[in-house]
Amino acid sequence: MSYRKVEKIIKGIQTSDGAGVNLTRIIGSPELNMLDPFLLLDEFGSSNPNDYIAGFPPHPHRGFETITYMLNGKFRHQDSAGNEGILTDGSVQWMTAGRGVIHSEMPEQTEGLVRGFQLWMNLPKKLKMTDPSYYDIQPEKIPQVDFEGGNAKIISGSYQGIKGPGKPRTGMLYHNIYLKPDALFEIKIENGWNVFIYIYEGSVKLDQIIHKGRLVVFNQSGDLIVNAGSDGAQFIVVAGKPINEPVARGGPFVMNTRDEILKAFDDYQRGILDKPIKVH
Repeated sequence: MSYRKVEKIIKGIQTSDGAGVNLTRIIGSPELNMLDPFLLLDEFGSSNPNDYIAGFPPHPHRGFETITYMLNGKFRHQDSAGNEGILTDGSVQWMTAGRGVIHSEMPEQTEGLVRGFQLWMNLPKKLKMTDPSYYDIQPEKIPQVDFEGGNAKIISGSYQGIKGPGKPRTGMLYHNIYLKPDALFEIKIENGWNVFIYIYEGSVKLDQIIHKGRLVVFNQSGDLIVNAGSDGAQFIVVAGKPINEPVARGGPFVMNTRDEILKAFDDYQRGILDKPIKVH
């Protein structure tokens, strides 16, 4: 049996987004621009309201999906497709921007801890102009699989025959893993898929001890095996099937060509981004 090898270890950069929310950007940074099909991974986490109170006022997206996983905190999501929901501890918001949506994510709290992740996942050309959609996944709908030395919360994809509620438009898995000190996690992943883990508590032992705040990218073949360090570990494991198409970025839009990006900005400025668009 072959196991995936570490290809690179990345530390995110401190930045801000929205109206001034402080966060760590790991994918979408100078060190790792993207990991097909993943365009961006942000970790947000603070007990200081000044770091999150400004939130993310209305802003547009087109051409990809966003998956927001709230470990702690309470945010309200609203969008131009008529969707609205509350993110609370352990819940997930899954939005397909498709042909275009304008949305906001604003805190529903003025104190206390806010912590979680936002992942952007690309859409293939044939789906970039699909209708926008959105759904919440409440924590009680996320199955937990217990195993010797830890557990896995299955957001999307499957583990030990248990399938998560997330419905990605392209092949992917997203699990949240807890390991006791020195415990082991092992999972089969499709050959050819890109996979990473992001350690947000504790440490893991791979070729070396890797501490929290690091993202580990593995090669594309074999099973994934991760050992916790002496202090245990909590990490997300995310894998996806590469789309292998050209990627053009322009702020909140991700398309295949520069002309499509310019068209997205034009549609937004003309106020038609959140209205039906005929696809030719």
